[in-house]
Amino acid sequence: MNVSEAVDKRMSVRKFRPDPVSDETMRSLLVDASRAPSGGNVQPWRIYVVNGDSIPRMKEFLATQPPLDAPEYEIYPQGLTEPYRTNRFTIGEQMYATIGIDREDKEGRRRQFAANNDFFDAPAALFCFIDRQMGPPQWSDLGMFLQTFMLLAVERGLSTCAQEYWSVRHKSVTAFVGAPDNEMLFCGMAIGYADESAPINSLRSERMPLAQWATFV
Repeated sequence: MNVSEAVDKRMSVRKFRPDPVSDETMRSLLVDASRAPSGGNVQPWRIYVVNGDSIPRMKEFLATQPPLDAPEYEIYPQGLTEPYRTNRFTIGEQMYATIGIDREDKEGRRRQFAANNDFFDAPAALFCFIDRQMGPPQWSDLGMFLQTFMLLAVERGLSTCAQEYWSVRHKSVTAFVGAPDNEMLFCGMAIGYADESAPINSLRSERMPLAQWATFV
């Protein structure tokens, strides 16, 4: 598989098979992903892996914790303008449509949102933290690291779903993984083998035409 194929195949999978992912595989992916670009070679990512027996332990722990925390950063800007607002709205409606949840079905939407807590049944996960002294350039390093990890996962037959959802449970995650106070949670990621039979995994998000976001000068 070449890079172009991995980029095209990568998607956010929201239903996984129970097949395990070994710690050895996770370590190999992380080492390879650490070759991602990093300004000044700062390498600001701090990764905590939850795998195997740690997954059910974390789920049990989360069940004893407050359901939501005030996030430490805004996942989306307030007053999101066009075309970003429509892009976000459209993918949400398309996702719920694949699993037969109507716009009026608030309970169904709540259940799907809560499925993040179970990592969409993935057998492995990681949490990406960053030192609080870091700024926007280092946050971009996190994105490049995570994208590199996801493409390497595709190469090895694995699927992923990056989850900024965990920003609203950052206190519980921090407590479970034992991250120090100077580290801030950015996101989690579900990792495993896609359940190809799940309707929700049939969704492929659209991309805007090149002319709408690229300018040649």
